[in-house]
Amino acid sequence: MGKLMLGVIDATTYKKEMNDLTLQRSIAAVPFAGRYRLIDFVLSNMVNSCIESVAIFPKYQYRSLMDHLGSGKNWDLNRKRDGLFFFPSPDLPISHIGSFQHFQQHIDYFLRSTQKYALICNSYTVCNIDYEEVLKRHITNRCDITRICHRGQSLDMFILETSLLLDLIANQQNNRYQSIVDVVNDETNGLTVCDYEYNGYVAIIDSIERYFYHSLELLQPDVWKQLFLKGRPIYTKVKDEPPTKYTSHACVRNAMIANGCIIEGKVENSIISRAVKIGKGTVVQNSVVMQKSQIGENCYLEYVIIDKDARIGDGVQLIGTPKEPIVIRKGTIQGALMKS
Repeated sequence: MGKLMLGVIDATTYKKEMNDLTLQRSIAAVPFAGRYRLIDFVLSNMVNSCIESVAIFPKYQYRSLMDHLGSGKNWDLNRKRDGLFFFPSPDLPISHIGSFQHFQQHIDYFLRSTQKYALICNSYTVCNIDYEEVLKRHITNRCDITRICHRGQSLDMFILETSLLLDLIANQQNNRYQSIVDVVNDETNGLTVCDYEYNGYVAIIDSIERYFYHSLELLQPDVWKQLFLKGRPIYTKVKDEPPTKYTSHACVRNAMIANGCIIEGKVENSIISRAVKIGKGTVVQNSVVMQKSQIGENCYLEYVIIDKDARIGDGVQLIGTPKEPIVIRKGTIQGALMKS
């Protein structure tokens, strides 16, 4: 049934609470779980639900996102027919707050689509959901719009007929709807809105605090098993790197460590991304360290988020809190430079 659906990922969202991680990238491109980006989860869910045409609508800082997605090959979306489409819109004013105006600029994509239904999702909700099951319920209940919820809260994921979406986009000036959320929240429009309750694991990443909490939550085996399912894998950009090297001084407990790292210190209750170096005598606890960052010797880091390509000098101490982790921004240097 997934072939009846068009996948639409609204990547226009800006969350000021994520500023420290989104100064040089969109929220969709924020690294998560060691080797993934946030968009990987919704995109993989669509592919696993047999959706063959996916359109991504970004607005802010989307170069990193384009580099990550490429042709869509890693998601089997580099196709002659349908496939992955990327529709940036730099001409939209900063003040615009809805997605319909963005969709309008690329209306030909929707007009040329042959899929009867459209699935609209945000790019920052982490889960592993079967959209085919949602579509079956949508058709059975004869809904105009199906809203996917978790514990009664909308996940900003919706299914509707493509023809209805086209009508809403075309009439946005008259009906004053700026996005599908506006449509669903208007109880006077006569549309039948059904709720689909999803009972699996969900993480909504819309602030630094939530990002940090849900990142470390993945270290719990029961959470990991709910998100990474054997029959429904999460795909990402493939990078060929050697296995991680652990020296005789290394000590690792309850940590997730990606390929290509060099670990000479102690790592506990932390997530370490690809090609990270942690120096001798350094302790990293309850922290998230992103790709290619380097941490010098004899450092102590706890409740810290280190963004990609950051460098921490020797002897640096950084201690945050679970609700207010210290964030070292992408590409920055903290403390004296390390020895070469």
